[in-house]
Amino acid sequence: MLVNGIAPLRVYVYKDGLARFATVPYQSPAPSNLNNLCMHLTNYAINKESSAFVQNEDQERDDVGSKRSYQFVLKKIELDYGLLSMQRV
Repeated sequence: MLVNGIAPLRVYVYKDGLARFATVPYQSPAPSNLNNLCMHLTNYAINKESSAFVQNEDQERDDVGSKRSYQFVLKKIELDYGLLSMQRV
């Protein structure tokens, strides 16, 4: 991602990126969960050690696993929340 300006906001995003997901559902930070790195970080080196980590074994599917394509994430946002309010170039 390249932020080219902030007023107005101009962001350029490469269309073939990768999204990493935490392996534990997020909860607001609290004393009881601050040490749960798999909840608060999406770092691959941390989450690959989690019992909940899912490795995608099928190159044809970008909708499974703890790492997914940026294109899948955009499609999911569009399906769940309607059209994105960003200009695609």
